[in-house]
Amino acid sequence: MTDHGPQPVERQLPTEESRALISLVRDLTQREIAPTAAEEEDAGHFPREVFGLLSASGLLALPYAEEFGGGDQPYEVYLQVLEELAAARLTVGLGVSVHTLACHALAGYGTKEQRQTHLPAMLGGGLLGAYCLSEPAAGSDAAALRTRATRVGDTWTIEGTKAWTTHGGIADFYTVLARTGGEGPHGITAFLVPGDAPGLTAAPPERKMGMKGSPTAQLHFDGVEVADARRLGDEGQGFAIALSALDSGRLGIAACAVGVAQAALDQALSFTQERRQFGHPVADFQGLRFMLADMATQIEAGRALYLAAARLRDTGRPFAKQAAMAKLFCSDAAMRVTTDAVQLMGGYGYTADFPAERYMREAKALQIVEGTNQIQRMVVARHLAGPESH
Repeated sequence: MTDHGPQPVERQLPTEESRALISLVRDLTQREIAPTAAEEEDAGHFPREVFGLLSASGLLALPYAEEFGGGDQPYEVYLQVLEELAAARLTVGLGVSVHTLACHALAGYGTKEQRQTHLPAMLGGGLLGAYCLSEPAAGSDAAALRTRATRVGDTWTIEGTKAWTTHGGIADFYTVLARTGGEGPHGITAFLVPGDAPGLTAAPPERKMGMKGSPTAQLHFDGVEVADARRLGDEGQGFAIALSALDSGRLGIAACAVGVAQAALDQALSFTQERRQFGHPVADFQGLRFMLADMATQIEAGRALYLAAARLRDTGRPFAKQAAMAKLFCSDAAMRVTTDAVQLMGGYGYTADFPAERYMREAKALQIVEGTNQIQRMVVARHLAGPESH
């Protein structure tokens, strides 16, 4: 191995505290996550014990207020933590992003009493959350959801099916979007539903091409009763709450994508420096060097894009367009970088003996989740040119 192998990412961090946090996360990933990632992903094992450790370490609470047990960290820092976690194992990085998304409605729109009652346990009590928006017939067109909540007195009864739920069947709580009024986006309300609510069941997890350790499942709500005290925000405000959560969640996906791409580049760089052909390390050949340079450039560009969007969010400025751009660019870049990593490693890259093929399969998911990249292009175009005329 030469002296020019993979090095830890040089990060721009605002405080000494955040630099210490990244150091802690790197130590934790190398000790508790990376060593078993390949084996556990192959076995489809969800690392619940790791999430317990992350919760105890404050890493499930980073962007939320200290008053309720959060870490009070800016998104600029939180996203770089996500990137480090995803580089070690995407199931963990994406899981933290989904948990953060599941806490968003309560933290941002709940009453003070609701936050005092529920947030401390959600943020640091070992609980794991999930987010229920998509349905079998309402994916990209989320405003067409059919799951319905009907009110009688102070109790809502939820009926319907949610789809593509990360942590479906294992989460301790679900942020659920259900229809309480008429058709369209204005008839939707958000609820905080306990994971053990009677009438709530999960289908067997989907059989996926990648991220086998992260369960994705349909959820069936068969007369699930939820007290009005668990309604989040006003009646009919749910879709606006969901869109707000997704703007932030897309930044999480962007950071995870950069983490996976960075891991793939590091793997390819190590391999091409150690692998010798025609008497030289294959990293000496110009064609391969140019591929490595392009991979590194895409990663740096993606990191800069998601951090620029995060800084807008941290200063209270609009960031929806930049979040869509970051999710789009970073996940597309991750797909290109991981594909190139497999190519650079030749036949070895195609085998499960090396993680490059796993990174490639995982990157594909990131182009789909939390709004496909086609939807991201629509969002960006609307910011640029206004709504479609039809």
